[in-house]
Amino acid sequence: MGEWYTIKVYEKEHVLCVEGILEETRNKIFVYLVDGMLIDTGAEKLQEELVGFFNGHSFDQVVLTHHHEDHTGNAAWLQRDREVPFFIHPLGTEILKEDGEYPDYRKITWGNRKAIKTQPLGDRIRSRTLEWQVIHAPGHAEDHVTLFHESSGRLFTGDLFVSQKTRVMMKSESVPLLAASLRTLLALPFQSVFCSHAGFLENGRALLEQKLQHLETLQQNIVQLYEEGLHPSDIDRQIFQKIYPIIQFPEREWDTIHIVSSVVADYDDRKSRHLRPRANAL
Repeated sequence: MGEWYTIKVYEKEHVLCVEGILEETRNKIFVYLVDGMLIDTGAEKLQEELVGFFNGHSFDQVVLTHHHEDHTGNAAWLQRDREVPFFIHPLGTEILKEDGEYPDYRKITWGNRKAIKTQPLGDRIRSRTLEWQVIHAPGHAEDHVTLFHESSGRLFTGDLFVSQKTRVMMKSESVPLLAASLRTLLALPFQSVFCSHAGFLENGRALLEQKLQHLETLQQNIVQLYEEGLHPSDIDRQIFQKIYPIIQFPEREWDTIHIVSSVVADYDDRKSRHLRPRANAL
């Protein structure tokens, strides 16, 4: 691995931030250690670089924000090496009982993940000296959670933020669910944000607000065009005129059409249930 994968370790607000960098693409994935609680385990491709950190630090438990391979890739190795409990949302416990199956491009980028035994998260979890609120925050993944410590205002958002604007989306993601999860978080009195891909965000509240505004505007524009009679593929071409390289991968797992489709599906579902289908009515 060596030259292709590197890590940096630094501290922010009593949190050890482990920044894993894939040099070729400059993709980043973060692992966090706070009060004896490890949050995520990083990608399997970074295992050689992360071993020194894992062996050099003490932790009593591992909390996984969701089941994706860039967050759980080293979980099986750690479970063999450490007798500590692993926690994930109840929806993720079943998923992690089996080895991960991913397209080749994701294996090349992040590696894979092996099956592990986990315990289901409740709505609270305690680290060595602190109690954390566990918030189910779907949209990126069905088992996605965030962690909030009220008195310090620290919020770990997993993959809920990533960037201010959503330009392309996985087939399994949902704009309406992402927006709803962001509204849930913005109701909390958090100060700083620890994102699994963007790192420590001192101005996290403003950035999450901007992300939500972007998603709501997208929803409104898509719904308006859909109500005018445009087909989702036509809406996609009208709103998203740039072709992103990641769309070229097999089965178009990432595509702008998934943004449109998730909004249209939510609109149709709300209409069938006689609910007003607008962006801020979730």
